[in-house]
Amino acid sequence: MTAAIRFSQVTKRYRTQVALDRATFEVPAGKVFAFLGENGAGKTTAIRLLLGLAEAQAGEIRVLGLDPRREGLEIRRRVGYVPERPTLYDWMTAAEIGWFTAGFYPEGFEHRYRTLVEQFGVPLQRKLKQMSKGMRAKIALSLAMAHRPELLVLDEPTSGLDTMVRREFLESMVDIAAEGRTVLLSSHQIGEVERVADIVAIVHTGRLLLVEPLDALKLDTRQLTISTAEMLPEPPDLPGTLLHQRQRGRQWELLIRGLEESDLDTLRHQQGIVGVESRMPSLEEIFVAYMRGEKQEPQGENPIPEVAQSPLS
Repeated sequence: MTAAIRFSQVTKRYRTQVALDRATFEVPAGKVFAFLGENGAGKTTAIRLLLGLAEAQAGEIRVLGLDPRREGLEIRRRVGYVPERPTLYDWMTAAEIGWFTAGFYPEGFEHRYRTLVEQFGVPLQRKLKQMSKGMRAKIALSLAMAHRPELLVLDEPTSGLDTMVRREFLESMVDIAAEGRTVLLSSHQIGEVERVADIVAIVHTGRLLLVEPLDALKLDTRQLTISTAEMLPEPPDLPGTLLHQRQRGRQWELLIRGLEESDLDTLRHQQGIVGVESRMPSLEEIFVAYMRGEKQEPQGENPIPEVAQSPLS
């Protein structure tokens, strides 16, 4: 599968602070790829690097087959980018800013822009300074999409928007990926990401903790509630990777990866085990477990098939 973005051992420092630490991952073409992490985790740094707006101290980056260090302008021509706080000319109307921006792109931009704006229900003749944040976000997205970019990069695009606007915004991301184009979405709105992402990356203080297909990640992870006949100082010993544990009286709650159904059957028949409940956790529960200090070290050097290499320690 062709990679729209490829990072290999990429490190970026700002003086003594490491913003991105030996990041290695791939974004396949035609997928919605989501960066998850708290503010300051390194998500925006990665976006600036891939757009050629900053330069890494080490490693290699390719975006649509191009090197951002030498071909940043060409990348920005071919990529649609919506930052968290888009800079728009407030004195223009929605129609005027489309006409103005069309001068930087091939013929057909303005027509597609107007079509998108009308689909979003934005009045073309209203000045931007008179619009709500939601309408301005729709204009920014329309400007980014009107030249039909191969890659759409969104940095916290739904921050501060109301529920209905966020839903419309995210649904359009799925439509773009369905057309064979690629979306990179940076967000801390985990519930939103779970609805649209094909692949998720969790980043913490500049380090990638995981890069995996969302469905595979959730299927491989279980939330267990284990009831015991008496209070135990430690949870039952289980195979797999323990992400989080919490005790409540005679119950242990475990978030664990790599557990087989046969392991659960064995656990249920252990002496002293009263009951075992198992369910698939939400992406938010998995994310929180990794953000706590109770995570395992990244899992080796083997690549994740067709998606990305595992993070480097």
